[in-house]
Amino acid sequence: MATLAVSRPVLLRRARALEVFTVVWNSLEGIIAVGLGVLAGSVALVGFGMDSVIETSSGAILLWRLQARRDAEDAEAAERRALRLVGASLLLLALYVAGDALLSILRRDAPEESVAGIVLAVISLLVMPLLARSKRRLATQLDSEALRADSVQTIICAYLSAILLAGLALNAQFGWWWADPLAALAMVPIITREGLEAWRGDHD
Repeated sequence: MATLAVSRPVLLRRARALEVFTVVWNSLEGIIAVGLGVLAGSVALVGFGMDSVIETSSGAILLWRLQARRDAEDAEAAERRALRLVGASLLLLALYVAGDALLSILRRDAPEESVAGIVLAVISLLVMPLLARSKRRLATQLDSEALRADSVQTIICAYLSAILLAGLALNAQFGWWWADPLAALAMVPIITREGLEAWRGDHD
């Protein structure tokens, strides 16, 4: 009952705080994951990291939408152009990850064990569902479809974290080198769907 009495400006501040956290988290997560992936030769880690970096742009767009809504028509047009760029980037990423993973399987390139990558995946898997639940609650209170869609994106990040964790853990525990490129391939349909939705503007 107490949450019903909270004013809209307060709810908007909370939503903006969550988006700032999302942008900062995805930026750091992406940079760290790509770095670890390059060091370990892990296609899954690099793909996960690049997806996080690109999704930072999508989060920044929503943060901008929450900051101000002046000149609505111009804002919608600018957002659509930005989302198309995000979508194109994600589709190119899906092609890159698929190609690199297939080459790794054909060449039998075994990635090195990455304990740091496993830790990163575990932390992300713990944080993302909690963040998504907070966004979904605020989306209901603010009646914001954009924030609700963003909460879905956050859950998708959790799925990618689980796939990444499985690939890295199987490689580290059993030496199944093929688990890493297979995990990367499992990410491709999810990244592709993200890209198509962004391109079509379904994130609105």
